[in-house]
Amino acid sequence: MMETRSAVYKMMKNTAHEERQITKWQPPFLSDATPYVKRDFDIHVREVCLSKQSISIPKISKAIILGDVAVGKTSLVNRFCHKHFDNNYKATIGVDFEVERFDILGIPYNLQIWDTAGQERFKCIAASYYRGANVIVIVFDLGSLMSLSHCRQWLDEAQRSNNGTAQLFLVGSKRDLLSNSVYEVIERRAVSVARSMRAEFWAVSARTGDGISELFSRIAALSFNALLLQEVQSIRKVCTIGNSDLVKMIYILALKSTPDNIPKKKNKPRCSGSCLSQS
Repeated sequence: MMETRSAVYKMMKNTAHEERQITKWQPPFLSDATPYVKRDFDIHVREVCLSKQSISIPKISKAIILGDVAVGKTSLVNRFCHKHFDNNYKATIGVDFEVERFDILGIPYNLQIWDTAGQERFKCIAASYYRGANVIVIVFDLGSLMSLSHCRQWLDEAQRSNNGTAQLFLVGSKRDLLSNSVYEVIERRAVSVARSMRAEFWAVSARTGDGISELFSRIAALSFNALLLQEVQSIRKVCTIGNSDLVKMIYILALKSTPDNIPKKKNKPRCSGSCLSQS
């Protein structure tokens, strides 16, 4: 029987499961099919995580899963969250919600996964959950070119509701159902669509589990790196605007493990009234 655990329990766990502990950069599915060309966590992100200072390290990000009905969105989420695949298809009504706990560079991090319905009548309900998404994952069926052609429309709808900058993934599902020769043809077309959307392409199988863990590890690592780097850059911006000693000290404390190396400003002796009388 499949073990069920609440989202709250997952967020409160002391440590993440071993396979959710990320210390190395997860590479893309194809090196030439991604706009995210970094090969490692940003050096400032590593410094902050190593120092464990009180800088506002992001603890959670939001990923929304979009796509046509029956392309395999729920199966993809269930395979990742519950290690489970169900042949009996049940359409999602509205929106389902999962939370997965990671430890990234030793920092607790939670990924909210919002599984949205693909039916037309639920689009208005689902659209209200698009706001604030850090990651947009658009899923299509590798065996259905029609579902691939609708991906641009799904992206446009998500971006209309989401004002922030989100990382984009185009995910082809049901890889196990295609022969290698057929898949190669579909992959070329999918990569072309992904490039036009400025999204990263992945091909996965919820039935076999191929690529599922790697995909979500990639999503978690990229979103964590982007959010924390944004926080570090905001501190740098404050330091540039305000050139006071206090602002500089806040920045140094945020990025260094100990405050021992912070140079102390030597106060010049104040001149008393007698000094003025002598002049």
